[in-house]
Amino acid sequence: MLVQLMARFHEEVFGIYFDDLDSFQILHNARYLLLFERAVGAFWGKIGFSSFVHGENPDQFHLVRHNEVDYLAPVRGIGEVRVRVAVERLGRSSLTFGFRMLPMDRDEDFATGRRTVVHVDGEGLGSRPWSDSFRQCIEPWRVCGDEKGEGPVKS
Repeated sequence: MLVQLMARFHEEVFGIYFDDLDSFQILHNARYLLLFERAVGAFWGKIGFSSFVHGENPDQFHLVRHNEVDYLAPVRGIGEVRVRVAVERLGRSSLTFGFRMLPMDRDEDFATGRRTVVHVDGEGLGSRPWSDSFRQCIEPWRVCGDEKGEGPVKS
């Protein structure tokens, strides 16, 4: 899977609590997206996009276009997991994150996923290109790309 090619990534540790589990004592499927969302929020903070004050930074406005999760192995019981985030693709106005959810003690995926967001104008919500400064900020977090710099290398 392409997500496994993450050369540079942001990683967060999250607790799994009793109320996160389903009746089989397995992490409920909806919680994966929640943890991915929290990891992306921490990533935005790390790169300086945490204030989200209207008008302060026009690149802060985006809408989720697509979420995708592949559930590979169950997260059983309470404990902790790691969530890794990297940028798989940076388009004209879109950005695709890759995710991995992993146990604390090994690099074997519980789940992998992707989220694509589209940069929009803060007023009319129409699509708009990312700024050059945003592209420079994101570039170090991008998975190794093809010769055009538009997407991940396929294995």
